[in-house]
Amino acid sequence: MLVFRNIMIEKSFFAGFGGQGIISLGQIWVYCAMQEGKNVTFFPFYGAEKRGGIARASVIISDEEIASPLVTVPDSALVMNADSLPLCEGILKKDGILLVNSSLVKEDPRRNDVQVVRIDASALAEKLGNIRFANMVALGAMARLTGALTLARIEEILKKFFSPDKHKFVPLNVEAIRSGFAAV
Repeated sequence: MLVFRNIMIEKSFFAGFGGQGIISLGQIWVYCAMQEGKNVTFFPFYGAEKRGGIARASVIISDEEIASPLVTVPDSALVMNADSLPLCEGILKKDGILLVNSSLVKEDPRRNDVQVVRIDASALAEKLGNIRFANMVALGAMARLTGALTLARIEEILKKFFSPDKHKFVPLNVEAIRSGFAAV
């Protein structure tokens, strides 16, 4: 995160495979930021495959207007699967934060000029009852590591984000986010 004259700007990159909820994570990340009064950009990218193809999202959160929506050198990157490690490692800025889902990424990053944080996101989500919440575990960890989101009103925000028929999943999402926040 870059802080210049008390102006915060966080450029993040999330990567994994289709079905891991990378795009949803990005959408919820920026929605939370908007609800916290910040400016955002969100660029999803995914392969043509229905599941299992590449899934990526680049996001910017800022206290001020965002001059360019492109994230070419992120401050932080989330690696949810092994195939995404080389890409994230290659674009992350020096001294950036590399959050790695150690459940699926067994290889160590090659760079030693970044802060590597491992979280067993998939296993933590399984403990909560559903591996599909690994993305929300990662969201909580990213929020804590970057300081870009406070998550103080996360339950209220998720109830606004999800349609009423999905409100039954809000408590598990909140629990997953808090689990990730506490794990790093």
